[in-house]
Amino acid sequence: MATRETCALVTGGSRGIGAAIARALAADGWPVAVNFRSGEAAAPAVVDEIVAAGGTAVPVAGDVSAPGAAEQLLAEAERQLAPIGALVNNAGVNADGLALQLEDDDWNRVIETNLSAAFRLTRQAVRGMIRRRHGRVVNIASVVGTTLTNPGQANYAASKAGLVAMTKAIAVEVARRGVTVNAVAPGFIATEMTAELTTGTLEAVPARRAGRPEEVAASVRFLASDEAAYITGATLVVDGGLSA
Repeated sequence: MATRETCALVTGGSRGIGAAIARALAADGWPVAVNFRSGEAAAPAVVDEIVAAGGTAVPVAGDVSAPGAAEQLLAEAERQLAPIGALVNNAGVNADGLALQLEDDDWNRVIETNLSAAFRLTRQAVRGMIRRRHGRVVNIASVVGTTLTNPGQANYAASKAGLVAMTKAIAVEVARRGVTVNAVAPGFIATEMTAELTTGTLEAVPARRAGRPEEVAASVRFLASDEAAYITGATLVVDGGLSA
């Protein structure tokens, strides 16, 4: 396990894909700040698991969509661990509904959490990364924001498509400073959010199964590593062939 002078912040890291990412980064030597909004019990459990495996992690509470959250979360992670060397924008929500019935509040909540919060966190984190001339930002998008269309998810699709476009734009802006910005777009992954997937839905996946959070986390671990230093502005799709 490598040791690092900077830490990783994983938003929405108390369960599902976020927890798997936190564990994977810790296994690669990153001290990890596990952000959570409502996982008061789950986040410490993830931290305890990382520590028991020989890693370093702390829980960091906060709603990424709240005013001033970006500055507060990064400052707390740096206070407890080290400067931010890797930021994983994983926190997300959905509020599905056909466009004709979709309320403004549901639109705004999804866009604010999935896209705007990721922008504010990235804007804050890359300042230090640029000064150190090294950094990794990985945004967790979705195949819904790339090639797959689901009725009833106009807000979610817009937020994830925006995240992919934002990834490309910021990657170009900071590439010469040793900072990479990439996205991972999962398909159907076995988490609480997808617990009600039917067999018929999974039959649309060429791999004929849901993915595992650890399979998404492996992609993030690679993009955060030194081996991925020449990859930036990319979106790595992890979907079992769904969007092929």
